[in-house]
Amino acid sequence: MGAIADCEKTSAGFDKSRRLLTAAQYRAVFDGAVVKASHRHLLLLARHSETPRSRLGLVIAKKNVRKAVQRNRIKRVARELFRQLPPAEPPLDIVFLARRGLDELDNTALFATLGEQWQKLTRKAAMIPPSRGN
Repeated sequence: MGAIADCEKTSAGFDKSRRLLTAAQYRAVFDGAVVKASHRHLLLLARHSETPRSRLGLVIAKKNVRKAVQRNRIKRVARELFRQLPPAEPPLDIVFLARRGLDELDNTALFATLGEQWQKLTRKAAMIPPSRGN
């Protein structure tokens, strides 16, 4: 049973294929964002992905969230929500940007706010067909 649980854990993980890794990948989303979901505490930017899976990049500036403990908590909650979501159709490259005051939300409120914004983002993205050149 342990091997099966370990296998399931890795399949739902947050490996490198599910992350934006380089500055060029982040820049492509910032420059080519076709959809966005904005909230008082956060901003989600997305473009259609060139990969078969959605990828997530996190930008949580020290200027907006002062304490490292809070930045890490926000990252954990965002990754967990991203792992639990059904695959976006079409796959998206998403950048999550934290705004001032996000660290004041508790985990439940943060999870709920992020969930609402993800849904808003994927609904908008579904209405925009992927471009060939991306």
